[in-house]
Amino acid sequence: MAWESPGFQMSRPMVSDAAVQESRRAFMSRVYGWMFAGLSVTGLVALFTAASPEMVLKIAQFRWLLFFAQLGLVFALSGMAARLSGAVAGTLFMAYSVLTGLTFSVLFYVYTSGSIANAFLMSAGAFGAMSAFATFTKKDLSGWSTFLFMGLIGIVIASIVQVFVQSPMMNFVLGCAGVLVFSGLTAYDTQKLREMHADSGYSSAATLSIVGALTLYLDFINLFISLLRLFGSRRS
Repeated sequence: MAWESPGFQMSRPMVSDAAVQESRRAFMSRVYGWMFAGLSVTGLVALFTAASPEMVLKIAQFRWLLFFAQLGLVFALSGMAARLSGAVAGTLFMAYSVLTGLTFSVLFYVYTSGSIANAFLMSAGAFGAMSAFATFTKKDLSGWSTFLFMGLIGIVIASIVQVFVQSPMMNFVLGCAGVLVFSGLTAYDTQKLREMHADSGYSSAATLSIVGALTLYLDFINLFISLLRLFGSRRS
């Protein structure tokens, strides 16, 4: 029978835990890197497009076409992610970021630049706080899934109704609900992604990190929109 000293027996799980933590840290760094790249592209495209009133007018005219193009890209990236190479997944994610930037250019003609900047800073603060909470908490957040999913469905339905009704009260309720739901989703998705760092169901680690970046990108964008609904100052 092979003999192992108590010290050697105790060291093996520690080495294993260290390797897992390093893998998780490297994965989340890639996720946040891609997310930051997507947000940067969206912001730059929105700023440059907003500088051309003619371009913004065309975007407003074809907003529904852009909306369905965005949906198509999200479904393509999410639904076919396991079979996509890192290069293709990255291209789709950047394309989605560009389309979002085009649609967001209209916001500069609806809200003041100062209130857009404030909403962005508040979103960054809330996103960072919820991500940190998910990273350091010992609580399992999987129990939040049902509540968050139901809240998300309610927001989608109410948003469609708001397009036709244009109710200030509903806009306020949507803003409050959106902040609550997408803050929760930020924490829930962050914790879930941290457990997916070694998922072998994807064609590459790059693809998995891009899918994770898209998830957090959507949480951030929707949190930003919700805060803009609540605190954005409209142009007169």
